[in-house]
Parts: sequence; C-alpha cells; structure tokens
Amino acid sequence: MSKPATLFNRLALIGAGLIGSSIARAARAQGAARSIVATARSPQTRRRVAELGLADQVVESNAAAVEGADLVIVCVPVGACGAIAEEIGPRVAPGAIVSDVGSVKGSVVRDMAPHLPKGTHFVPAHPVAGTEYSGPDAGFAELFVNRWCILTPPAGTDAKAVQKLTAFWQLLGAHVDTMAPDHHDLVLAITSHLPHLIAYTIVGTADELQTVTRSEVLKFSAGGFRDFTRIAASDPTMWRDVFLANKDAVLEMLGRFNEDVSALTKAIRKGDGEALFDHFKRTRAIRKGIVDIGQDSPAPDFGRPHHDLTPLPKPYAGADD
Repeated sequence: MSKPATLFNRLALIGAGLIGSSIARAARAQGAARSIVATARSPQTRRRVAELGLADQVVESNAAAVEGADLVIVCVPVGACGAIAEEIGPRVAPGAIVSDVGSVKGSVVRDMAPHLPKGTHFVPAHPVAGTEYSGPDAGFAELFVNRWCILTPPAGTDAKAVQKLTAFWQLLGAHVDTMAPDHHDLVLAITSHLPHLIAYTIVGTADELQTVTRSEVLKFSAGGFRDFTRIAASDPTMWRDVFLANKDAVLEMLGRFNEDVSALTKAIRKGDGEALFDHFKRTRAIRKGIVDIGQDSPAPDFGRPHHDLTPLPKPYAGADD
C-alpha cells in the first residue's frame, strides 16, 4: 500500500524535546514533509539533534528555521511562545501554517497571534500525548498513534489550513478534534493539569514527611504512588508555565476537587462505608470507559508498546529544549 502524497515541502520545528523530536521522527517515517529543519535553545541540544539525524538541517536561530517553511510547529513551554512568535513573525513565509503543541491554548492564542503577519495561517494544536521523559533522545515515532490532537483555530482561520494540519496529525497516527481555546483549557484543566498538580503535591508531601524516611518511601512504593511519581517527574519548566497560563481554569477545577475531598473526608470520619463504596464504584466505571474507547488498556505503560525509554547518556544534560 503506497503512502499518501507529501503534505508539506518544509517542516520547521522550534524546540526538540519529547514532542518536537517525536514529531520529527513520525513526520519522517510517514513522509509528511520533504525536508525537516530544526532548532533548539541550547547548542548541546542542537548538536544532539544532528547526531540523532532527526532533521535534514539544524540551525542556530528560530528565525533561520522558519525561512521557506510551509509548516512551522513551535514545541516549547507555553510561556515562551509569545517571544518566539515575535522573533519569527517577520520571517514566516506567506501562506505558511504556524502551530504549536502547548497544553494551554487561550494564552498561546493571546501571546502568538499578534506577532504573526497577515497571509499566514495560525492553527494552535495540542497533541494529548507524552511521557515523563524529556529531550531529543526521549522521542519516538509512535507517540501520537491513537492519541488525540486538539486544534483550536481562532475565529476566521482559513478552513483549508485547518484541514491540512488535520491531515498532518492524522498521518502521524492521531485522532483530531477541534474546539474553542477557552473550552480546551477548561477540559484539560480537569483531565491533565489538575492530575499533575495532585501528583506533584502527593509526591512532595511524601518527601517532606519526617516520620517516614526517604528510603522507606522508595522501597515500599505501591503501584499508586509509583504512578504519581511518574507524573511528578514531568518537565518542571513546562508545568510551571501551564499552571500560570491556565490558572483560572485550574483554580476552578481545584475548588471543585477540594469540595469532593471534603465530602470524602467527612465520609471517612463518620465511617460511612456506603458513601465511600458508591464513590469508588462510580470512578471505577470511568476507568472502564476510558479503556473501552481505546484510550488506554489494562496493560502497563498505557498500552503503548514501544522501545525502552530509559534515558540515554546525554552530553546535553539539563538542556531539554
């Protein structure tokens, strides 16, 4: 079976962490672009991208990366997107599609759109996929297979540009949906941002306990705590920016969560086993529903078989963009 026609002539990736390097691998594997150019903030990361052969060309600046590109994807923490848009705006080719991969969309639209010239097509995107690892070694081409990518085009965005970016993500294996930026941020606040905040909190609390030694926390970690530590190992710069950029939606969901915790606290204090059982039964059904629609499986590692992601020795340690 032949592959579909190449969608883009030149793909520019700004940032080569987990998502950027996975896009590079997947786009090359699927023939989504005739050539790929990449850049990253640090010289060490750029050198590693070249060593791994992730791009046809590795350049030193964001402005140089977008020269002649008909698809530009900004793969950096959301707090840096506005400055990058200002930098690349004068160099983006007319008719090019400019996108991103951030998990907050309202702030990205606000920060990037004013700097992109007329004649370009701004289509923000959020591939809802990832691992706790970062850096160009952590990426893999299968990351987006059967995951969702949410597009949040501002009002008036060219429909053909949205369709073309949709086709790109579908070629990389993702399911694609579109929604308004503010609605995206509310949905992701409960499905992604709040769970990360809870994980960071629980792991931090365990670390601070004076009555339990660090070695006991590590040695006797049950499955639940291990899962929390995996989430809490995610890139701190990215998640700092997420919570600051989506603070209104996160605070709203955090308020609702605190109300539910209070209700469960009351049930435990009163010995109300029926209330606890009913709550746990309802939440168990949600897990089953996620598995039933194919967004997870009962197998470990989220049902995604892939190569070992144990971090490789990195000459660029600490440079994850």
